[in-house]
Amino acid sequence: MRTQIPESASLEKNHSPVLIVGSGAMACLFAARFSRVGVDMIMLANWPQGLQALQRGGVTLVDLSGEEQTFPVKATDDPQACRSARFALVLVKSWQTERAARQLAACLAPDGLALTLQNGLGNYEILAHALGAERASLGVTTIGANLLAPGRVRLAGEGAINLADHPRLEPLIDLLRRTSFPVEITPNPQSLVWGKLVINAAINPLTALLQVQNGKLLELPGARLIMAAAAGEAAAVADALGVSLPYPDPVAIAESVARRTALNRSSMLQDIGRGAPTEIEAICGAIVRAGKQSGVATPVNETLWQLIQALAASKESAALQLAGKRAYAAQSYPFYPER
Repeated sequence: MRTQIPESASLEKNHSPVLIVGSGAMACLFAARFSRVGVDMIMLANWPQGLQALQRGGVTLVDLSGEEQTFPVKATDDPQACRSARFALVLVKSWQTERAARQLAACLAPDGLALTLQNGLGNYEILAHALGAERASLGVTTIGANLLAPGRVRLAGEGAINLADHPRLEPLIDLLRRTSFPVEITPNPQSLVWGKLVINAAINPLTALLQVQNGKLLELPGARLIMAAAAGEAAAVADALGVSLPYPDPVAIAESVARRTALNRSSMLQDIGRGAPTEIEAICGAIVRAGKQSGVATPVNETLWQLIQALAASKESAALQLAGKRAYAAQSYPFYPER
């Protein structure tokens, strides 16, 4: 069943719009939730197909029961159209964070705050360097979302949002809670960042390499062993760095997440499927680099890192060849999207 939400619905017209940086699965999910309760917001998108879909038809959200709702959104690719934004949610891929930071430097209000809810390591540091620590904030979310098509997203699992405390956060927390997101403040955000990193390293690369949904990893004995080894290595690196994980058993929690999200297609699997860059550098690559610095061997994560890089390169090569053939046949130049 499809429901069209009227564009006039807004309860925040007297406030600066919330800026959502990105147009992928998580960005569309948050935009839909904000629009549903009338929070004024704008999306800053750099993916041409995503931007066109958002401007033409808004965001369509498919919930866990299969019901569809379409929500109007404002979307632009011009940072100047987002000037003086007080709050920004950074929901791009980790390899796009530097570009997002440059865009935010041009449009975030002097007293504004950019919150990263991204996968992997290093995103907060990039934002803090570009914007100043007083305008950057760190968070982690376990909410799942799958991008079905440009501007069309399916909720893949409810979850929480955990945030590092920041003096400017309270109004944004109120808005997030109004949209039905459970939000908690944590005194140890690095614990949550590494906690999610361990799980991502155990699940995402293997699903992309094997082309399977999360739950299938538990049915394949070899995959389950590799999954456990990747989680164990990442946890050992965290321990060497003095980071306490938010759970006692990294293997058990990785398997629990795979079981709870059994039908989910990981973001890395989705990226590989559409020939887009993956976040492997900020996940397994980051674990390998941290392991070398702390003297912890990470052979499984290094192998996964290299295999995903090789797979992505082969997919890109095949995609370019196909695009070239189509362009030649159409007597036009191929168009390569940014993501």
